[in-house]
Amino acid sequence: MINKLIFCFVLAFISSCGDSKSKETVLPEVTEDNSKQTVEKMAERHIESKLSIPATEKYTYKIYKEHLDDDGKIDAIITVNRLEFAMDEASRSNNTAKLAEIGFMGNYNFLFLFDGGLNMISPQIAIPSSPMAELVVSFENIQSDKFKDVLVDFRIKNASYKDYYVISNHIPRRVFQWKNYDGLTSKISEAYYFEYGDGTMTEMKDILVKKAILKQPTKEVDVSKYAPELTKTDELVFRFFYHPKEGKYMTMRK
Repeated sequence: MINKLIFCFVLAFISSCGDSKSKETVLPEVTEDNSKQTVEKMAERHIESKLSIPATEKYTYKIYKEHLDDDGKIDAIITVNRLEFAMDEASRSNNTAKLAEIGFMGNYNFLFLFDGGLNMISPQIAIPSSPMAELVVSFENIQSDKFKDVLVDFRIKNASYKDYYVISNHIPRRVFQWKNYDGLTSKISEAYYFEYGDGTMTEMKDILVKKAILKQPTKEVDVSKYAPELTKTDELVFRFFYHPKEGKYMTMRK
C-alpha cells in the first residue's frame, strides 16, 4: 500500500514585497484582551530587525488576526511585501530584462506568526514568489472546529498557488500546496478550487481538489496582479488526506 501513496509536494520558487511602508490590520473587529495593540506595537520593529530592513526602505505589511490554536488567545499572521527592495536589486542586476520576464522572482514575500499565548512573534518564513503581488491569507477549520488553520496564496508568473499551514511548536508548518490556477493569458490553462471532507486517517479534514474553469481576460493585463474569474465545477480531481507519520497531505494513485 505504501508504494501507492504519493506526496503532495509542489516545488515553487516564490517571492513578495511592498511598494510603500504602510500597515494594515485585517479583521480589525477582533479586540479580545490586548492582542490588537500588542501585535501592532511589536510588528514593525520585529519585521525590520529580522529582515534587516533599513529605515529608508519602503515596504508594506498586513496583520491577519484569528484563533490559530486552542489556548483561547487571539493570534495573527503577519505578511510582508518588499517590492521596492526587489526593484532596487533588479535595477542593479545585469539581467534586469530576464528578471522582469519571470516576475522579479525572489525572497521578497514573508510571513510571521504572532502567538497570542506567548505574546511573541516567530522568525520569518520566506515565500519565494512574484513581488508584484502581495501574499493573501485566509483561514479554514482543518484540524479542529475550535480554531483555524492558515491558507496563503501567492503568485508565480501567470500562476497562483495555495499553501496550507498548521501551527506546530509555535511556528507555521506547511502541510499541503496546490495550484489555484496556471496559464493566465495562455491558450492552455488549468484551475482548481478546494472543498473539505471528513478525515480519512485522522481528525484533520481531507482536502478535495475540484476542477474550475479559468476565464481569460479579454484585454491585455498585468498577469502578476490580475485576479481571474474562476467558475466551479463538480469534477473531483484529487482527494488528499493527512498522513500523521509523514506530517503532510497525501493521496492515492489513480
